Amino acid sequence: MKRRYAIPLAIMAGVLVIIGALSWLLLSRFESSFAPDPVSIASASLDGLREQNRLTVFSASYNATVTTTVSRIGLSARKTLIMPGSVRYEVDLAKLDAENVRWDETTKTLSVEMPPIEIARPEVRIDRIQSYDDGGILMALTDAEKTLDDANRKKGIAELAKQAKNPLQMRLARDAARRAVESSFVLPLRAAGLDAKVDAFFAFERGAANRDRWDVSRSIRDVLADKEKQGAE
Repeated sequence: MKRRYAIPLAIMAGVLVIIGALSWLLLSRFESSFAPDPVSIASASLDGLREQNRLTVFSASYNATVTTTVSRIGLSARKTLIMPGSVRYEVDLAKLDAENVRWDETTKTLSVEMPPIEIARPEVRIDRIQSYDDGGILMALTDAEKTLDDANRKKGIAELAKQAKNPLQMRLARDAARRAVESSFVLPLRAAGLDAKVDAFFAFERGAANRDRWDVSRSIRDVLADKEKQGAE
């Protein structure tokens, strides 16, 4: 009697084991198909950033004071120009390539090497320009005043651009660029439930330790290419 039921029970147990294994396998594949992929999310974020083209990350106002002197027919004239203006600090996101974005699975870190900060042409506040001149006779008899104005405008714009390159302002612009780029990547990752870190930096800031980590991590282009290859197989 016991032997009569033993064989069916063994068969039923085996069937249940097989069904359980198949269920676990299918469930694992189902869960993995819906698991958030940091590389795919980073790739989508990169595409969104590139579509923005130039990103203004910082702006500042400056004042340029320049003086030009001309001499003709034994006379001289001098004119001083005070030129206020503003300068935009930009990042050309179109230069951000998939090779510049790398994912390190070990540390769960997305490293982004950003394009350098670019300073836009100064925007002059024409309504606030002030000028002072000395040499009315020469300016009345010749076109010296136009010559002085042209020279001062060129000097003024050059001086505004020079002031914009001072180390403090450049550091503030880089810090703003880092925050903007890191947020653009980290927010979608966090929204997908991924606890990932984003490290945005400029090429000249990469030290030996960061260089080693960069070498072992892989660009999202390579990772996505491998995924496509595995899918095809």
